[in-house]
Amino acid sequence: MKRLFDILVALVAVLLFLPIGLVVSLMIVIDSGLPVFFRQKRVGLLGQEFLLYKFRSMALLPGSENGSFDAGSSHRVTRVGRWLRRTKLDEWPQFFNVLKGDMSIVGPRPEVKKWTMVYPERWEIVHRVKPGITDNASVLFRNEEELLSASASPEITYRDQILPQKLDLYIRYVNANSLSTDVLIILKTALAVVRR
Repeated sequence: MKRLFDILVALVAVLLFLPIGLVVSLMIVIDSGLPVFFRQKRVGLLGQEFLLYKFRSMALLPGSENGSFDAGSSHRVTRVGRWLRRTKLDEWPQFFNVLKGDMSIVGPRPEVKKWTMVYPERWEIVHRVKPGITDNASVLFRNEEELLSASASPEITYRDQILPQKLDLYIRYVNANSLSTDVLIILKTALAVVRR
């Protein structure tokens, strides 16, 4: 049921927002050139790596595909990128990850390998399910970039404060996920984006 739900929602999202996606692609090219998409290795189901897709919102940084971490830094964010992040439209290409089977609509957000090596026992539990485009942690930490940019040590803040809270929510989802839970999280996500 969950896979069928994922495919149906992803197909509707792709078809509904395709014209917007084409406009966004053109805006990115005009603003900061190619490429339009950002690809990065993330860790998913059973610890397997996959390529996650986003609309590119930052100037390119060598090595970013392999999981470099620029916590709390916004100096590379482009003009169009700021708008994409605020509206969460940068995440739209992940519906193709859902159609490929790498991700679900709802599930723990996938991390780069570096951060799955922190608290590995907890990540082992998280990786029992497919990662998702959104979850309760995405809603709670929708202003994560602002929290990190205000920190004197963004990486330490992420490792010691934010990541443990995210893992709590991820594990709670793994232990009690259902289709009704997914629908509720989608609604909460939509409300959070509208209110932003």
